Amino acid sequence: MKRDLTILGSTGSIGRQTVEVALEQGISVRALTGGKNIDLMEQQVRLLRPSLVAMADPEAAAELAQRLFGSGVPVLSGEEGICKAAELDTETVLSAIVGAAGIRPTVTAIARGARIGLANKEVLVAAGSVVLPMVEQYGAELLPVDSEHSAIFQCLMAKGGGGAPRRILLTASGGPFFGKTREQLAAVTVEQALKHPSWRMGAKITVDSATLMNKGYEVIEAAWLFGLPIDRIEVLIHRQSIVHSMVEFEDGSVMAQLGRTDMKIPIQLALTYPQRASLPLSPLDFTQQPPHTVAAPDRETFGCLALCEQAFAVGGTAPAALNAAGETAVYAFLSGRLPFLAIEQLCREVLAAHAPIPSPSLEQILAVDAAVRAEAEERLSAFSF
Repeated sequence: MKRDLTILGSTGSIGRQTVEVALEQGISVRALTGGKNIDLMEQQVRLLRPSLVAMADPEAAAELAQRLFGSGVPVLSGEEGICKAAELDTETVLSAIVGAAGIRPTVTAIARGARIGLANKEVLVAAGSVVLPMVEQYGAELLPVDSEHSAIFQCLMAKGGGGAPRRILLTASGGPFFGKTREQLAAVTVEQALKHPSWRMGAKITVDSATLMNKGYEVIEAAWLFGLPIDRIEVLIHRQSIVHSMVEFEDGSVMAQLGRTDMKIPIQLALTYPQRASLPLSPLDFTQQPPHTVAAPDRETFGCLALCEQAFAVGGTAPAALNAAGETAVYAFLSGRLPFLAIEQLCREVLAAHAPIPSPSLEQILAVDAAVRAEAEERLSAFSF
């Protein structure tokens, strides 16, 4: 079997860990893409010697090309360059570009029948109605890298015969503000929102976890990946983050996948499936673990979860619109332009104003994404601290 890899988003949190897994497993990395992190990309290129590299930012690409002059590694730029990397004939493409920017490159890789390790949930949140038929049409393979969806996938691998599961039990840590009231969240700072209790992730997904928007996105992702209606996907708060998700079968039995809070586990499984390769992690010692607890999410305080379910129920371009508003709102919060609770408020307003296009094409989804971002930016001026 050919063991080579393209990493879309190699300088992000998932991308960096994918590089480590590839080195540990002897997987050849033939293409890398990044955004603006020139220093890290240069290090990765010199370490991995890929066939090509692409940077989303043209200025970053130009500087990287100067630094790599004489190396023989071509440096491409922009979305076109990143899609060229996705077109390269590798066995696996690890899709880890943050946000809707990862949709077109991932679709490009699907269209050549690649195995996709999907760490970008926005691909399915915004464009699942287009992406899933393409996977079937081109004979591609979609393997989840989110820890929760990888857990569900592993439970379904082990179930044996039978039909669809009765329920998916999607676990969530609850983020840094579990148990807080809306009044307590009114003055939340960026620093507080970025202190996730269990995982070390990029800033955008960490804030999404703090609002529970990320868990709402994961409900949508699970519905597309596993073919269940969202009323059969239940979110449970599990603060210890040891049970990564569970599946309930028709006979009432429940299967869970447990493990450390280490993203290398689902990343490596996506790269080596159907085999499980050795991973140098210390064993999980249950005698040293705190008691495992579960609780229902506080949907009144964290309304983004229900917003995602609402958008998926509406269908069409509604999830894409919500995702575009969510990305805009989170980056506005991170830059100090929007209060924490206004993330949900802005998303709610945009979703309420959106007239969804039923059965959209990929181009229509991407056009809605661009239009909603512009609309959300305009609405930002109405918010004040």
